Amino acid sequence: MTAKMPLKTSFVELRARDRAAAILDPGTFREILGPFDRLESPHLALQNIVPQSDDGVVVARGLIAGESAVVIVIEGAFQGGGIGEVSGAKIAGALELALRDNENGRRTRPVLIFDTGGVRLQEANYGLLAIAEIGSAIVALRRHIPVVGVIPGMVGCFGGMSIVAGLCSTLIMTREGRLGLNGPEVIEQEAGIREFDASDRQLIWNTVGGAQRYATGFADVLVEDDVTAITGAVQEAFRRGVPVEHRSEQVERYRSRLAGIDPNKPLDGSMLRERWGRERGEGFEEPVKSQSGQEGQTNDKGPVSRGRVWLEALCGGSRPVTTGLSSVLCADTTVGDERVRFISVKPDPDNRFPRARHGEVGLDEGWALARVVRDAIDEDVDGKRRAIVAIVDVPSQAYGYREELLGIHQACAAAMDAYATARLAGHPVVALIVGKAISGAFLAHGLQANRILALDDPGVQVQVMSKKSAATVTRRSIAELEEMAKKVPGIAYDIRSFASLGAVDELIDGVDADTPGVKEIQRVLDTLSTTIAAARSGPRDLSNRLTSVEARTGRSASIQVRERMREQWN
Repeated sequence: MTAKMPLKTSFVELRARDRAAAILDPGTFREILGPFDRLESPHLALQNIVPQSDDGVVVARGLIAGESAVVIVIEGAFQGGGIGEVSGAKIAGALELALRDNENGRRTRPVLIFDTGGVRLQEANYGLLAIAEIGSAIVALRRHIPVVGVIPGMVGCFGGMSIVAGLCSTLIMTREGRLGLNGPEVIEQEAGIREFDASDRQLIWNTVGGAQRYATGFADVLVEDDVTAITGAVQEAFRRGVPVEHRSEQVERYRSRLAGIDPNKPLDGSMLRERWGRERGEGFEEPVKSQSGQEGQTNDKGPVSRGRVWLEALCGGSRPVTTGLSSVLCADTTVGDERVRFISVKPDPDNRFPRARHGEVGLDEGWALARVVRDAIDEDVDGKRRAIVAIVDVPSQAYGYREELLGIHQACAAAMDAYATARLAGHPVVALIVGKAISGAFLAHGLQANRILALDDPGVQVQVMSKKSAATVTRRSIAELEEMAKKVPGIAYDIRSFASLGAVDELIDGVDADTPGVKEIQRVLDTLSTTIAAARSGPRDLSNRLTSVEARTGRSASIQVRERMREQWN
């Protein structure tokens, strides 16, 4: 007697390889860098953590509806789907090879299946760099072919990878899926249980669950947890082709939506669905057109911060570009023979969203950054592309219930998209780190730069999360984390450790980061001038981050993964 096949097969319950095989045409699955290649994380064993032979990411080649494809699946069962150096390099490397295929006329369909908590805290800055490279590859790929993302359930999609999800051409979710930048436990840790009770499961699903995200326009397709349904949705997404405008490009639509929200009034998931009403079949409301140079902006300079100090120092008496926000500063000036747009984020004690009052990149800030960068792209379309300098002093993204409900991951994705688009269009993009460069805020503002400069100062730090929260999530003491940082530079906070990974083009020493003098300012301007010239003549992607002397040792695993992947690709 032959056993009957179930009428429905749960996609959520499948392991990573089975998920990849289910998306690909039957019999076409071929794994790239599988477990027998034994490319394990070199950083976990140093922390007494057992590594996995594929580092929790499956990359499979095959066909989708008869066309060449690559399916990338994150395995949530290993380290919560956290992105480390090897796993991140596998994702970025696969997308980069798919981009190469498409540029050479061989259409290769890319699919990402997310089951991830974001950056793996035990590898921290390795994961942060990888996510920036993943985002860069997606923005470049979307010019040729749709990039399809799937969030089926189990872990969900959080952290920096939620920003990546916000870049996808089509995002498919099940009701069991969750999508948000800051996980409920992290928000509770950073902002308190009154802000977000991480034990309230209904609250979580009504904030970041698949049905809520679909209803409010942050996901494109809601499907049942069924292999056939998800496979069909993926195929349909490719049949529809590249959208006229990706969600992360829809700056004025989302700014218009956000402008209609009063943070002082009660707001919950059901109320937002009534406002943004996708469940009723309504589309986006017509946007209120607002160009960055035409909006009102307060004249109050507000608190002193390094971001503000350095923008004013480097721009001198240049006329500011109005952004509509006191927290986002922008000015156009010249550096040597180059026109340059400087952009910075600073604290605003009167910010209408309380969780973004200390210099964090919040909802308004993410969309405003996207606007001022895209304005430069549009204004320079027929002339020489000006340089864009992101002055980085951002303590984190904003942690809060409203931020998650209203899609802070998408606001950060819009900023990441804008910077990457500017770089790919020929704008030299330089990040100048003068203070903190933390987590999603750094991904949104700075990590898409062609070149990165940093002041060599104790107050300049790069990391994924505050030490207190990182200790809570990893179940270690702060002292234990600091001791581990001596072995694994990617989990350290100081700028020299970050520079040892190869992403920093120059550390500028001997400069007072808080009150720079005339000679110090001129020295930084001279360095910027040289760096802009190098960026203008160099590659438009982020490949230079893996060619420096420091990267050869600091990110040797990232280089090895890409080399081995190229050998097995075709």
